[in-house]
Amino acid sequence: MKIIDATDFEKMERRFRATFFNSLNGFKSVNLIGTINPRGQTNLAIFNSLFHLGANPPLIGLVVRPHTVERHTLENIIAVKEFTINQISEDFYRNAHQTAANYPKDVSEFDECGLTAEYHESCQAPFVGESRVKFALDFIEQKPIELNNTSIIIGQIKAVLIADNLISDDGFVNLEKAGTITCSGLDAYYAVKKIARLSYAKPETLPQFIR
Repeated sequence: MKIIDATDFEKMERRFRATFFNSLNGFKSVNLIGTINPRGQTNLAIFNSLFHLGANPPLIGLVVRPHTVERHTLENIIAVKEFTINQISEDFYRNAHQTAANYPKDVSEFDECGLTAEYHESCQAPFVGESRVKFALDFIEQKPIELNNTSIIIGQIKAVLIADNLISDDGFVNLEKAGTITCSGLDAYYAVKKIARLSYAKPETLPQFIR
């Protein structure tokens, strides 16, 4: 097995290093973040840095890069205090990927990338009409990470838009059935297939399969 250490890290070309470490930690969720500014200008951006923070209350964390240039998503979230998270499926992942392009602030990625802005009374910010699992969040707080000048946006889920047939009797959301995809790094997308669900782990008891 090859060993790559800190000395090797320093020798890596900048883009190689970014690609290497972005893909090293495995598969990640990939979502579209929908926002709107106080003037009604919509914005849509792809993110692969979301993570679950808790279920009661339902909290989501989102890592954002240093605010050294315009960060339309971040600025809109802080200004309006609301945003949406929209899961991506295989039938529109190329459109979703295109939202990463550096569009001007007064240009909507919904229009440029061929995606539908959908509104619900629960939230000012737009949802993605093509998404099959999506939710609205209130902005709770921003946590700065001094080590690299990134920050974590914490949002609380206040409404979920999802088809009834995607929710099992025990609350499990069937993302495979929804067609939700995953990603590795910044540009590789994967379809998902469930291997199994296993029962709650207990000492000296082998886990059972859950249908």
